[in-house]
Order: sequence, then structure tokens, then C-alpha cells
Amino acid sequence: MSEQRRLLRDSAFVRIRDAIIDGTLEPGERLLDGELSSWLGVSRTPIREALTRLESAGLVETKPGRYTIVSPIDPRTVADAQVVTAAMNELAVRTAVPLFTAADMEAMRAANHAFDTALRAGEVVDAIAADDSFHRVAVDRAGNAAVRAVLDQYTPVLRRVERIRFASLRGRDSVAQHARIIELAESGDADAAAVEARRNWMTLDAYAPAD
Repeated sequence: MSEQRRLLRDSAFVRIRDAIIDGTLEPGERLLDGELSSWLGVSRTPIREALTRLESAGLVETKPGRYTIVSPIDPRTVADAQVVTAAMNELAVRTAVPLFTAADMEAMRAANHAFDTALRAGEVVDAIAADDSFHRVAVDRAGNAAVRAVLDQYTPVLRRVERIRFASLRGRDSVAQHARIIELAESGDADAAAVEARRNWMTLDAYAPAD
């Protein structure tokens, strides 16, 4: 595969994925190659490749020869993704804590502050971005490509649900959980920090109503 084709495919994947996560493309909405091609300004080939990846991630549902739609939010799919994502973040934190630098700790604090600020302002998209930044510090420092690949596949499934949680008062619980992870990591307690990271991901309530 040429580098240009790879870039087009990856760009199409990210843009469609983000549109599903932020609700631009709603559950059950039909996805037509031609319309997506016009919207993104790329040919149908990278669109189809992106949709195949999104189907593997559980964000798109395809019936060959019939239709391709944005997957409904399915409790079983969310639960499966949640367990895997929690386990991978736990592993990342356990690996990363002994390797953390002062800059890493500051990056986590800054991300959690941005997360708190976004939640208080009701800026859900910004809150999700800040939450991504917070958890990415440990994932990047751990340097495990397999962990990163699994998270890239399954975290987006949870991000759709977190739009609901972060729009409610319940989302603010994560700020305190993040602070606890930072505190434990600074003390060098990798196991406790890892367990707290897993708990953070397992507190997601797929259908928590907005308060």
C-alpha cells in the first residue's frame, strides 16, 4: 500500500470515527460511499477501507449488498469494549509509573485541569479530548504498541457513551479519580495507580441520564 493511500485511508477513518463519536453521524444513520466521498473529498476506496476498520471497532454495521449504518449503541458491545479498555489502561499505567518523568506528571495534571474546566463549562467534546490526553500520557510512556493498537480500536466505542456521561454531573467523578491516579503514580505505587486506572474506566454507565 502506498503512503498516500495509507494517509487517505487513515484520514477517512479518523474523520468518520470522530463524526460518529460526536453525534454528527447518529446511531442507525445510513452511510453511503458516494456521500462520504463527497463530504471528505476522497475516492471511494479509502472510504470503504475506513468503514471496514470501523466495523471491526463496532462503530459501523454492514449488511453486504444491502446497507451500511452507524451501529446502534449496544450494551453488550459497550460492556465488552469497556472491560478490554480498562484492562489495557491498567497495564499501561502499571508499566508506565516507574518510567514517569516530571514532565509526564505535569502533563497529566494539565490534562485533568483541562478536563475539569471543560466539564464545568459543559464542553463535552473538549472534555473527551482532555480525557484522551490524560490517559495517553501513560500509554505513550509505556510504549507498548499492542496496547496502543487495542485501545485505538475499542476506546472509540466508549467515547460515544461518554458523551452522555460527560454531559452529566456524574462525569465530574472522573476528575477526582484522575487526581488519585496522579497521587499514586507520584508516590511510585504502580499497582495501586493501575488499579485506580482500571476503576476509572469501569465506572462508565452506558445509559446514565443527564442530571
